Amino acid sequence: MNVDEKDLTLLKRLPAIDHIMELLEKDDFFLNIPRSVRLQCARKTVAGLRADIISGQKRISEADLADEGILQRVRNSAHETMTPRLVRTINATGVVLHTNMGRSPLCRDAIENLATVAAHYSNLEFDLASGKRGSRYSAVEEILCELSGAEAAMAVNNNAGAVLLCLETLARGKNVIVSRGELVEIGGAFRIPDVMAKSGGILKEVGTTNRTHLNDYEQAIDNETALLLKVHTSNYAVVGFTASVSLKELVSLGKANRLPVMEDLGSGTLIDFSKYGMRPEPTVQQSIADGADLVTFSGDKLLGGPQAGIITGKATLLEKIKKNSLTRALRIDKLTLAALESTLRQYRDESKALAEIPTLRMLTCPLDAIRARAQKLHQILQAIGDSRLQLSLCDRPSRVGGGAFPLEELPSRCVGIRITGMPVNAFEKLMRLGNPPVIGRIEEDVWMMDMRTVQDEELVLIGDAVAQALRRNGP
Repeated sequence: MNVDEKDLTLLKRLPAIDHIMELLEKDDFFLNIPRSVRLQCARKTVAGLRADIISGQKRISEADLADEGILQRVRNSAHETMTPRLVRTINATGVVLHTNMGRSPLCRDAIENLATVAAHYSNLEFDLASGKRGSRYSAVEEILCELSGAEAAMAVNNNAGAVLLCLETLARGKNVIVSRGELVEIGGAFRIPDVMAKSGGILKEVGTTNRTHLNDYEQAIDNETALLLKVHTSNYAVVGFTASVSLKELVSLGKANRLPVMEDLGSGTLIDFSKYGMRPEPTVQQSIADGADLVTFSGDKLLGGPQAGIITGKATLLEKIKKNSLTRALRIDKLTLAALESTLRQYRDESKALAEIPTLRMLTCPLDAIRARAQKLHQILQAIGDSRLQLSLCDRPSRVGGGAFPLEELPSRCVGIRITGMPVNAFEKLMRLGNPPVIGRIEEDVWMMDMRTVQDEELVLIGDAVAQALRRNGP
């Protein structure tokens, strides 16, 4: 790449790293910044300036290369480096279980128990009654069995891990029969066939994408069959000319052939959401009652807890799974167990669970309450008093997200923003890079905030973030 004379002059003006480090020693901003960070940021600043000069894509002036200009760039770099990468965000997208934003916020009891266990020693694998070593799974097994009706239960790091562990234990080197219409792909391109291949189980597809019958399973069973697997299509729906085999039918077939039946519910729920105006979704309790030998599901989706994969079912099968050496690689830590136990305890009183678990509260929130929240935010934003701010209120549907209820649209109310003289994409970026970041969605050239996923205590924060964005954009 050719560099003209002016660029050569600017390149020669780039300061030495030693000189920058001397400047930093005299700047109070860097008093509590480790030397390794200062050095890294100084080098990063010089490298960035050099690249900008050579590429010509950014105009670099003499002032940028003066001591104060260099100092400011290093300060900005150090601030960014010292700021945690994982930060709180405000979810105004209307997607309740937003995978990219961590899915389920925890309930207050879970947060408090997690903090207590994190700050102290605990009886993670110590049986207080006997004074001997215990099992970490005992922290949640009893309550999982109480809530689901299962004989035994355990939790691992996520639901993909739960499925992998069950298949590896029960079907390694053997056939697992699954309907073609249930070969689910979940987020991040993880697929049931891939998980099965890793487990050592051999996939045996039956039926067609849209229609599978009981005799398809019957004809596929042979001496090499280890398991009948049913996968709930929680993140998509096959509609139209369809047929599928119910769990009860599959269980009867399994018993007749002395084969265990496993159901992967994916999102999994302990609440019958149809009572609250939503589409029916199979519950863990129903799957256990229908006779499934094993049921797996997630902890951080419809359950509303921390990331975990939960296995419930027959005690004889769970005993084998717990003894699998792979269990240790997939086990959850004390913090997840603390949060999961506290979340599960809420379910002993369904009305309390709906009120205390944020995910359940958002999913079942009445439209009138959402409209009231939207009106309050509208008033907060009006009070900013900036003539460039154009506000609107409109009804738009929210989504459940997290691979659950793919056809469900939840009625909601949105606050829309347009800024005179500013492209909507530019405003979206300002809000996304704010403190805290506010993530909305763009529709019809308007930046929308869906009030179903915004908490009451976040309204003032949003108002401050919008005012800050307007100030950053100038008068």
